[in-house]
Amino acid sequence: MKKTAFLLLLSLSFSGHSYAQTVAPAKLKSSKSQTLSAKPEQLPGLDQLLQEYTADNRVPGAIALVAHNGKIIYRKAFGYEDVEAKTPLKPDAIFRIASQTKAVTSVGLMMLYDEGKFQLDDPISKYLPAFRNPKVLATFNEKDSTYTTVPAKSEITIRQLFTHTSGISYPVIGSKEATAIYAKANIPSGIGTPGGNLATSMNALGALPLMHQPGEKFTYGLSVDVLGYLIEVLSKQPLDQYLRTRLFDPLGMRDTWFYLPAEKQNRLATLYAEDANKATVKRGMQGRMTPDYPKAAGTYFSGGAGLSSTIDDYAVFLQMMLNEGEYNGRRILKPATVRLMTSNQIGDVNQGDNKFGLGFSITTAKTADTSGLSEGSFEWGGIFGTTYWVDPKLKVVALLYTQKYPNTTARDLAGKYKVQVRQAVVGTPAPAASAK
Repeated sequence: MKKTAFLLLLSLSFSGHSYAQTVAPAKLKSSKSQTLSAKPEQLPGLDQLLQEYTADNRVPGAIALVAHNGKIIYRKAFGYEDVEAKTPLKPDAIFRIASQTKAVTSVGLMMLYDEGKFQLDDPISKYLPAFRNPKVLATFNEKDSTYTTVPAKSEITIRQLFTHTSGISYPVIGSKEATAIYAKANIPSGIGTPGGNLATSMNALGALPLMHQPGEKFTYGLSVDVLGYLIEVLSKQPLDQYLRTRLFDPLGMRDTWFYLPAEKQNRLATLYAEDANKATVKRGMQGRMTPDYPKAAGTYFSGGAGLSSTIDDYAVFLQMMLNEGEYNGRRILKPATVRLMTSNQIGDVNQGDNKFGLGFSITTAKTADTSGLSEGSFEWGGIFGTTYWVDPKLKVVALLYTQKYPNTTARDLAGKYKVQVRQAVVGTPAPAASAK
């Protein structure tokens, strides 16, 4: 198909202090390597929803992107990058995508799987000896964080790390036992902690107890940070260099970084929070985490939470997944590998009402009834208010980015957004329950 350039589009719409801006989006490609750029459509339902949430400052700003059949049909920014200065949020703003990093790291490691560098059911200790002979937490003393352990019944497998069934939890947001034990051992969460290095922290993590037997249940945690370290060991490259040369550059993801180059730092979106009265305020330093961490000259490359990116870059990454591993004539993963990653890999274990693949939550028939997504869709998000999904049945890639944590409106907004996107694509609304 003949290449078609986007016209530069600027549209301003005010509702209270809501500001919407549309500019030329990144081009997406179909699996046949056709250039499929198109002028974004007018979707008043999405406009109204995002204007409503930004007009009363429930979220200071939001960027939304929807691609259907490889064409971007909607791409707009609403509200402000800086509320006090009334600086409009631009569609090319760079966001802290936090746990959206997990899918990127998972793809990076599965590229090595395609090269035969490991098998999914290999014990991680085969490559990272610090995880040999794991132990499981038996008792815990809250007064001094001491504990006892019992031997694990089996070694942790690489598949269990991909699926968060390893028994490894999270600092800060994990269980009280994990939070205390990891804090005592100085294990970072991967967000806002630019000092140190992955090898030191992951080797220290390997000596700590698991929260349950490997494979027993789903426990969200630092498992993908361990996979990031595995990439470093197998590739003999730092994680940032590996992802840059093997994934970001081939896909044209020029705005995706662990730590932003100086010339890109002015595009980093302001991070907001809620005070005790749920009023929106700028987020300051909290514990070890500074909001400006993407501007640091960091050395810690968290495969689970460290990246910042634009909505355009991540849309290209997701379109590659929808295209079964290919984008713009570049083969990133084998089609069979993408199908493996986006299918149930946890058997009878559940992640809420969903299943989990290799880096993605998988929509089940039960959640499809209320979420607005088709069964088999894959999705995730980030703690600062970013979310995405890919619906292979409808050929949809959709993303919604905000920058606010804590954020009591995040799940509510994302649910309503999914309803509106489905209505825009298929012409009929999803069940009303998904808007709650």
